[in-house]
Amino acid sequence: SVSAVLPAGGSGERLGGATPKQFCAVQGRPLVSYAVRAMERISWISDIVVVVSPENVETMKTIIEKYGHKRVTVVEGGITRHRSIFNGLKVFAENEFSSHLLRKPEVVIIHDAVRPFVEEDIASKVVMAAKEHGAAGAIRPLVSTVIASAADGCLDHSLERARYRASEMPQAFLFDIIYEAYQQSTDYDLDYGTECLHLALKYCKTNAKLVEGTADLWKVTYKRDLYAAESIIKDNLSQEVYVITNVRETLAQVGFLLSESLKSQIKVEAISGSLSKSDSHLQNIISGQCYNFVCVNDKRCAIQETQELVDMLEKSNIPLLYPVVLILVHLDISENNSFSIGMEDLTTIKKFARETKKKNILVYGLLIQYK
Repeated sequence: SVSAVLPAGGSGERLGGATPKQFCAVQGRPLVSYAVRAMERISWISDIVVVVSPENVETMKTIIEKYGHKRVTVVEGGITRHRSIFNGLKVFAENEFSSHLLRKPEVVIIHDAVRPFVEEDIASKVVMAAKEHGAAGAIRPLVSTVIASAADGCLDHSLERARYRASEMPQAFLFDIIYEAYQQSTDYDLDYGTECLHLALKYCKTNAKLVEGTADLWKVTYKRDLYAAESIIKDNLSQEVYVITNVRETLAQVGFLLSESLKSQIKVEAISGSLSKSDSHLQNIISGQCYNFVCVNDKRCAIQETQELVDMLEKSNIPLLYPVVLILVHLDISENNSFSIGMEDLTTIKKFARETKKKNILVYGLLIQYK
């Protein structure tokens, strides 16, 4: 079994401002929610422990409730990074530290709550390597050359960049090894150290396997990183679209024209036919790869169809890392063009859109009068 510990107790002083970076909003959602969502998407991770400073425990619990996160336990952190991680590990091993002891995993992943874009592939690689070697961590090539300065502030020497790597997250450990390492650690280690792989080497003689990571493992440290995170989310927002039209000829034609015009820009799938819960083809699409959706119809009760689609997305158990966009296109093809939307309908749609936004699903409506 595999569990994850996410330290999220930092003050974010390098970011500037009063809000710690893990609670800063990216596209309206706190950064920590993306990191939790990334872990939650991985079905074989059984428990996710988020470690926050005591004053942020209630904030974190509110985020979990608001965004419907599952399998998450919130734990109070210590005054340093290592002490916080140690507290997170204790939830699996020490009764007095948790009201309900979580099942001790074979392997534990440690991942920063301010690294929002970790994918299952790299998590899987470090876990497999940890099972074989006892410890493993993601690395990236150094971007800048590292230099050492002498006491007088002049250059002493520089490191040969090709020989060194930047240590990134996620890291993974056999639980017994990393827990033993933390138990053996001195106060100096816990107060001034930052590298978990080093503790496993120092106290358990465990040489970590280093796994080449991808470019999106970076950490949000400065304010500009928040803008970069937002940009990545927007880039991933509309790569693939699924167009659904009901069977009437006019609508099918509109759906076809829409698909054709979109194809030059993004990946498009199209389906003709009414949305129904028994549509196994659509369920396969959702479970295989999440799309954005455009639903074209001419029914007054179109919101019900959209609700069915949202239900399908929820039942598929894919926690959505990037937002999914649902665009509801209502075609009025009557002769008199008298269709108008009442305030009651509008209120229903707005309320529905607010609720789905919490699940990372963005709903938009479009009314087209069509002759």
